[in-house]
Amino acid sequence: MKKITTFCLLNLIVSIGFAQEKTKDSLATNNLDDIIVTASRKKESIKEVVSSITIVGEKKIQSQTIINSNISNILQYTVPSLATAGNQTSNYGQTLRGRPFLVMIDGVPQSTPLRNGGRDLQVIDPFSVERVEVIKGATSIYGNGADGGIINYITKKNHKERPFSGSAQLGLISQPKTFAESFGYRGSASFTGKIERFDYVVGFTKERTGVIKDANSVNTSPFYSLSNLDTYNGLLKIGYQLTDKQRFEFSYIGYASRSFLDQDVKIGKWGEIPTIGVESERRLGTPEGTPRNHNFRLSYTNSEIWNNTALNVNIYSQDFRTVYGYDRDQFLNGGQSNVASKKLGLRMNFDSRLFSNDTYKADLIYGVDILQDETVQKLEDGRFWTPQMKMQNTAPFVLIKFDAWEKFTLKAGARYENIKVKADDFYTLPVLNAKNNTYNNSIFVQGGDLEYNAFVSNIGLRYNIMPEVNVFTSYSQSFSINEVGRILRTSTESVISKLPTDPIIVNNYEMGVAGTIKKWINYELTSFWSTSKLGATSVQLPNGSFAMQRAPENIWGYEVVLNLKPLEVLSFGGAFAWLEGKVDNDNNGTYEKYINGSRIMAPKLTTYIQVRPTKKLDVELSSLHNFERNRFDPNPTTNLYSVNEGPVKKYTVFNLSSSYLIGESLKLGLGVENLFNKDYSPNMAWWQARDKDFVNAPGRRATVQVQYNF
Repeated sequence: MKKITTFCLLNLIVSIGFAQEKTKDSLATNNLDDIIVTASRKKESIKEVVSSITIVGEKKIQSQTIINSNISNILQYTVPSLATAGNQTSNYGQTLRGRPFLVMIDGVPQSTPLRNGGRDLQVIDPFSVERVEVIKGATSIYGNGADGGIINYITKKNHKERPFSGSAQLGLISQPKTFAESFGYRGSASFTGKIERFDYVVGFTKERTGVIKDANSVNTSPFYSLSNLDTYNGLLKIGYQLTDKQRFEFSYIGYASRSFLDQDVKIGKWGEIPTIGVESERRLGTPEGTPRNHNFRLSYTNSEIWNNTALNVNIYSQDFRTVYGYDRDQFLNGGQSNVASKKLGLRMNFDSRLFSNDTYKADLIYGVDILQDETVQKLEDGRFWTPQMKMQNTAPFVLIKFDAWEKFTLKAGARYENIKVKADDFYTLPVLNAKNNTYNNSIFVQGGDLEYNAFVSNIGLRYNIMPEVNVFTSYSQSFSINEVGRILRTSTESVISKLPTDPIIVNNYEMGVAGTIKKWINYELTSFWSTSKLGATSVQLPNGSFAMQRAPENIWGYEVVLNLKPLEVLSFGGAFAWLEGKVDNDNNGTYEKYINGSRIMAPKLTTYIQVRPTKKLDVELSSLHNFERNRFDPNPTTNLYSVNEGPVKKYTVFNLSSSYLIGESLKLGLGVENLFNKDYSPNMAWWQARDKDFVNAPGRRATVQVQYNF
């Protein structure tokens, strides 16, 4: 049994919580009170939030979806400190502020912390999403796994009093030079309504991508490919207003994807020749993708269960399974792995008003979270790569919020985490040792019980001095047991209790300032710093094998956002994010080595210019500039870089999104990804420093869409 107990000293520093999409919305409305978030597990105005957040609104999601519906791509353009996407079904390497993050759908966790499958971002179609709330920096507000923050998909709601209304979309997708081969389509429909005390939302999306080509009209790599991929998404919400104060809601969100790509791989040479797909009668193994992601949620809300106290209860479940590509070499006799996870949980929180008058008010938010998670990684032929793992997580919490003069907000909270993990006995798989091209011996590992306990806390302060200047203070901690499965599957010990499975506790600090000048200039500047006594980074050992590096870490950086709207018909701006991290390999107090590219992104600049010459026409040109990052030296003998330590090259890519309103109900849209057909390789292709992972990004790709609202 392993126990870890920590207690933090409360610290105050200045932080900022605005983001690009939120800023653009506020320029349009000049009313930040219209924006509501759930960063404190209760609805509140953006003016009361004391941590850094990004809100990606529905309009931004729609304009980005017409360019590329892959939600990892959408978020790379809208969340400054989120690493760039790899144009794959996997979001491996797409960290938030250099650390893993917790993904949720309406508060239901999607991440698989016992064995991070790298598919948690792509578990829902953007058509079902009303907004995305991104809490940046370590936080424990929703529990295990939020070392870098939280990405919460908030699904669509009914906002009308009519018994029936809806929207339908049809999109055609292709790359101009290879129209027939790259042709794909996308169809969506949603219906909403309210009938007496009942309200509902029903939605469905089906998309099939064509074969995706690079800027030279060559097939992109088939590894985790988005080519010839079918995706399905369903949404069902039924609400019942029992009384003016009580409401029940049931929801189901289902997602599935399946690859029909009949291509084999032709391995290239890192830095010189990209890995590509070549025609094949049939790829080995079962089709890749996520065969299922079922999410059920039942909630009950009572705005006054007793005097000045509100109650919210959510009971939820998730059933998730994803399948990776077939590998002839990694496993003895070949193999194809999958990750399966089942969750059952309860979130219950009370919100009590302690006192309130014209000047001051104070609230107490408290409750408990209970989660049961069963996760395993196996091969499709039944061989176990990790043991069957079962986690029981119980966490009571409390948060106090104090407001004064409608300018000053102070929050302080604490959470006690108790996590118990039970792992079955298992045999490790013989996997390829890249150094000597032989397979490691299989060993028997005796399973057992692991237990972790931690006390984590947070404190934050916000002072809205004037519209031009708003300052924040915040300090927060997170607690996670991320990647236990990866540690177990590479075990060299015969007893599980001897493995380095200690959890990660991250301390996050932020500094910043933001404001609106003359109602048409909106700016923000955020700096952050996070520390942890133990991190978890995948590194390559001298013998060619891989292991999780467990050592103290420091990560620091900043974000800058500037948006301008000088005219009603014109707005433009951008966001820049820079971060860096170092690790103390020898645990001697000296952080001597940089953290590799699987965690730390290269600096990123996103820009946009939006023109609305008429009320019917909207045109936006956006760009992403990826800067260089070169922190490691190659092996002096072979002149090769270790895996995940390759130098990242710079590139700039432009996208176009436009829409035209035909009448009151019909809208025509056009989106073009990689407008100037830039020939480039994404970040991941460079920092992974492996021949098979050196791939090209998609070339110019256009979508024409028709939307009808009724």
